[in-house]
Amino acid sequence: METHEYKVNLDWQYARLGRLSSPDLTETIEVATPPEFPKGMPGIWSPEHLLVAAVSGCFMTTFLAIAENSKLNFEDFDCQAIGTLESVSTKLMISEIKLFPHVLLNHEGDMEKARRVLQKTEQACLITNSIQSKVIMEPKIQISLQVYD
Repeated sequence: METHEYKVNLDWQYARLGRLSSPDLTETIEVATPPEFPKGMPGIWSPEHLLVAAVSGCFMTTFLAIAENSKLNFEDFDCQAIGTLESVSTKLMISEIKLFPHVLLNHEGDMEKARRVLQKTEQACLITNSIQSKVIMEPKIQISLQVYD
């Protein structure tokens, strides 16, 4: 695979607030120190949130690609993610990110295929493979309850 670059610009606004943009994107994102730190700003995306979001977003896009290639038919997908910030060897870091993917299937016969797709997704996620944080997946697979008249 050829190499790719993803360009991001950061423009400091005031206090602990900046604005992220990219020449490749139309939307901007405000980013600030989280409220747990001195002079942090509540209600604004923090670098910590963005890191956890990057892992979750990559997990979703990887899942969708592998599910399509595996011909897994599913009704819905969502994923909660929780990152844990702590001091490790005197350095602050997001030491662990827990992913809680939830896959809603139409057919019970797809349960094993869904498990395999989730396992492949966990191994193939490029953001997870790019960070030091331990990423733990706790999946939930359900069958849709369809009501017929």
